[in-house]
Amino acid sequence: CGVYRVRATGEVELLTGELSRPNGLAFSPDGRWLYVSNSDPARAIWMRYAVAEDGSLGAGEVFCDATAEAGRGPGLPDGLKVDEAGRIFATGPGGVWVLDAAGRRLGLIASGEATANCAWGGDGSVLYLCADMYLARIQTRTRGRLP
Repeated sequence: CGVYRVRATGEVELLTGELSRPNGLAFSPDGRWLYVSNSDPARAIWMRYAVAEDGSLGAGEVFCDATAEAGRGPGLPDGLKVDEAGRIFATGPGGVWVLDAAGRRLGLIASGEATANCAWGGDGSVLYLCADMYLARIQTRTRGRLP
């Protein structure tokens, strides 16, 4: 298990192998941070890595730890997206955790189902959720970063 990047030359490079079940990832709006979820009930966390000029990663730090919540609600850290203000919308135990740029939990979008992924759509203010056998959408007051 690891977080990899594919260089323009096609070379595959391991950026970090420290996580047991790395899953979703997203960049901060300024591209300085990479957030990575770890879908392991024994270490249900989101990590944050500084991104260097050359695209390599600095030392990782636990950004938010949901291990105590694992098993209390359906789901584990999985897909995540960032809004234009740098808030992270991260699927995890109970639904979608909304975290600020310091890793503090601001709230929870309770889905009632194991929620695996989320994505911004429409004009960027609609958050789509893949929750077990459901596809849901939520109108938000923010805008996500669209590709």
